Amino acid sequence: MAEAERIIGTPDTPDADRNGQDRDIEDRDLRGRDGREPAGADGTTEEAERPRGRRRIAVLFAVAALAYLLDLVSKMIVVAKLEHHEPVEIVGDWLRFEAIRNAGAAFGFGEAFTVIFTVIAAAVIVVIFRLARKLYSLPWAIALGLLLGGALGNLTDRIFRSPGVFEGAVVDFIAPKHFAVFNLADSAIVCGGILIVLLSFRGLDPDGTVHKD
Repeated sequence: MAEAERIIGTPDTPDADRNGQDRDIEDRDLRGRDGREPAGADGTTEEAERPRGRRRIAVLFAVAALAYLLDLVSKMIVVAKLEHHEPVEIVGDWLRFEAIRNAGAAFGFGEAFTVIFTVIAAAVIVVIFRLARKLYSLPWAIALGLLLGGALGNLTDRIFRSPGVFEGAVVDFIAPKHFAVFNLADSAIVCGGILIVLLSFRGLDPDGTVHKD
């Protein structure tokens, strides 16, 4: 009898089908309990998102490092070669390099609030570091990197240049005609700010999500 059942096979029954479906459901539940999140709408999982987030953070710090180093080197050259000398004309009288010590904010505004601007720059740096943990957008990584590099560049001047710690004057040297004198750190901050405004208008968040109002 057992041999006949083996050859012929056991007929399918509703109970058998139901038991098989129950086992499939249990298997899926067990696979979901191993700590991995289910795949998203685009087929990616949280584990796949983590390397992408780390790459965006790497881009942020690479951009920040580049902006900071360019600003630092340019200021060292200006202090060594241009300070206490006549301005150098680059494009006639439309653009020249002129070493100026600025105790205020970007473009020479607010010279009476040096300490306040120093605190603001430090706060911006802390906020950027906090945002970096949830960063999954490449454009946002570039924008925040520019802000971070520029803020660090001017904060370095505030801390280490005369007349004292947190009251140091920033070195400015780019002097367009009929415009305030600024430096590469100021340029990085402005470019990063403009990019953030454009990204916000497009509805792109730092975590990579896109929303439409």
